[in-house]
Amino acid sequence: MMSNVIKLRKGLEIHLQGKAEETKLTLKSNGHYALVPDDFEGVTPKVVVLEGDNVKAGDALFVNKLHPEVRFASPVSGRVMTVERGERRKVLCIRVDADAEQQYVDFGKKDPMKMDGKAVIDALLEAGIFGYINQLPYAISTDPESKPKAIFVSALRDKPLAASFDYEVKGQEQDFVTGLAALSKIAKTYVGIGKDSQISNLNAQISNLVVFDGPCPAGNVGVQVNNIDPVNKGEVVWTIGDPTVVLFIGRLFNTGRVNLTRTVALCGSEVKKPCYVDMLVGQELNTLVSNSYEPGHNVRIINGNVLTGRKTTKDGFLGAHSSEITIIPEGDDADEMLGWIMPRFKQFSVSRSYFSWLCGKKEYALDARVKGGERHIIMSGEYDRVLPMDIYGEYLIKAIITGDIDRQEQLGIYEVAPEDFALAEFVDSSKLELQKIVREGLNILRKENA
Repeated sequence: MMSNVIKLRKGLEIHLQGKAEETKLTLKSNGHYALVPDDFEGVTPKVVVLEGDNVKAGDALFVNKLHPEVRFASPVSGRVMTVERGERRKVLCIRVDADAEQQYVDFGKKDPMKMDGKAVIDALLEAGIFGYINQLPYAISTDPESKPKAIFVSALRDKPLAASFDYEVKGQEQDFVTGLAALSKIAKTYVGIGKDSQISNLNAQISNLVVFDGPCPAGNVGVQVNNIDPVNKGEVVWTIGDPTVVLFIGRLFNTGRVNLTRTVALCGSEVKKPCYVDMLVGQELNTLVSNSYEPGHNVRIINGNVLTGRKTTKDGFLGAHSSEITIIPEGDDADEMLGWIMPRFKQFSVSRSYFSWLCGKKEYALDARVKGGERHIIMSGEYDRVLPMDIYGEYLIKAIITGDIDRQEQLGIYEVAPEDFALAEFVDSSKLELQKIVREGLNILRKENA
């Protein structure tokens, strides 16, 4: 079967130093793990274990209070050490110290081709990995009672320094195919890939394969939904922007166990030897990053990629959807003589303000500085140049800021996720936190429509 090809013109490629080489580092865990509810957008956690309890890999640590059937599995077997809480008793994380000998809950091997959609959903709920599936509208962890018109999986990672899924899936092709087969029992499933992806070799086993040919953010699952089958008011689609989740699902059906291992890229201009490493969701980052950069350098450690990841520390834990741990200069100790008036061949500029645009596809060592303060929105079309979706980005942001819900609906807020505005936030001369604005708008809309 031939794949459909969708060409996208809008977007922006940012070439950064420190891309992970396709070599794998063997990492010995220190045994400390934690599952963080904030990794699952829209979930109100209810802890179902007590400090001191012993759990197996696959046992639930917490459930979604609004949908108690949605459980979230422990990545390891061990002892529950603490349930950390913040202000107003908000659950920050559930820490588990792993056993030396791992034990797994046996959910039994299953053939998804002999199951219907309800049986597949029940199997994912029982194993505690259903919550890794998201939905549009609202870009939140999905509700098992919702009826999706389709499921969209993006197997294209194209953000700066993004981990290669082609590299991760090597040797796990059957798990990937099994995971897609299970999803296809729930609803029609589309798989978005890049034009050079090796996944196209599995074409005979994967239906509805769509090739996206264009710059970042072509890999955003929201962009792919918009270009394949947009979401209208009243419709729901399930999305998997993190293709490793498909491997989680495939492993469950092929082995009967919950295995939350993912291949993570240790990358960034401050990393001595950028490479890949196999880690479990929730694994402490200390052993990975402690010797990965020069001591004394003021760095920012990012749980995820540079555009959408969260700032963390060495004592943080691998995020549920993080495929990269990125280390870049913080920039607060930078001392630039004459500042902006210099030609700046080592600084990246979209508007050609610096002479670096003459250097072609040069790789840059960018830092975390914003380089300016928040100011009024200028209607310049900046967002539209990097947003390959059939929406008016600047008008939508203004509607969210002013709280005009009717206008937001007309401008397509049901189709977007915060990550779709990551590049627009990068190029924004007004220095607005666009992803935060979109998230707040989606949360308000969800409450209004509840």
